[in-house]
This record gives sequence, structure tokens and C-alpha cells, in this order.
Amino acid sequence: MRKALDALYGVSLIGACLSMVLIAALVSVQVLGRVVDRAAVLFGGARYGFAIPSLAEIGGFLFVASAFLALPAALRSAGHVRVTLALRLFGDRGDRVMSILVLVVGLCLAAFAAWAIGVQTFASFQRGSVSYGLVAISLWIPQAVMTLGLTIFVIALLDELVTALSGQEPAFRRIEKERETGEGAH
Repeated sequence: MRKALDALYGVSLIGACLSMVLIAALVSVQVLGRVVDRAAVLFGGARYGFAIPSLAEIGGFLFVASAFLALPAALRSAGHVRVTLALRLFGDRGDRVMSILVLVVGLCLAAFAAWAIGVQTFASFQRGSVSYGLVAISLWIPQAVMTLGLTIFVIALLDELVTALSGQEPAFRRIEKERETGEGAH
């Protein structure tokens, strides 16, 4: 089961990375088109006029995909912001209780968000909602990616909660402690 979950989180992170790479590629092509236009004018030629329609909108959708698909991996690698200084005041037992409490609250919030965005995705699909840009993109597509990212995040939170409840150290907490040790904290 551990391998399957880690593979799921890894595939989600790969999707996030590919989204960022695609943003960079699209923007690079757009910039290259502008450079070619400038060079053509500089040498007395006509502008080619190359442009990627709805680039800003597509880039925004890809950025949202990247952010939501990266959530599970960020959790497991302790990439989210947490105030661990306060946890030291509670001792090891208090730290464990607070971590479980935070995981339960986070799980509830993420599950609600996944459900709400899932409902919105379905409604957008039923209505045939499209974006306002030059290229009409069905809104359910980026919304489905958001729902997927949040659903995998819910799975990751549940994974960490089950780990904590079984008496083991959640992955994010283990990494935080390693960082604290490396930084000289007790």
C-alpha cells in the first residue's frame, strides 16, 4: 500500500512539474515569436505577428494545476508552512496530539474543498461553461484538475493521520525534526 500511495503522490508531483514546464515552454515560444518580429522589422521585413491566443489564461490554468497537484508531495516533504517552534513547548506527547489535531482539521477542510470544487466542476460540465479568452476552454477541465489535486491531497492527509494514530511519526513531522536537528534545535 505504501508503494502505491507514494507512486500516486509522485505522479501528482510529475503532473505539477509538467504544468510548470508547459508554462515555461509556451511563454518561451511567445517571447521567441516577438524576438523574430523585432528582428524582421530591424532588417526591413514585415512582422510575422506570431502570438499564442489566450496565453495568459492557459498559463493561469496550468499554474493552478501545478499548485493543486503539488499539494500531496508538499505535505509529505514538509513543504507547507507550520509553526514548529510552538510545538516544542508542548513536549513530545503534546506535539503528537497537536499534529493529529492539525491533520484532522486539515483533512476536514481539504475534503470539503474537494467536494465543493467537484460539485462546481460537475455544474460547469453540465452547463457547458467555457472561458472568456480567445480560445474557449471548457472550464470543467481545469476544475477537474483542481478536484483531482485536492482529492489526492485528502488521501495524503488521511495517510498521514492514519500513520500518526498508529503511533508512528508522520512523514512531514519526521522531516521537520530532521531539519530542526540539522539547524541545531533540540
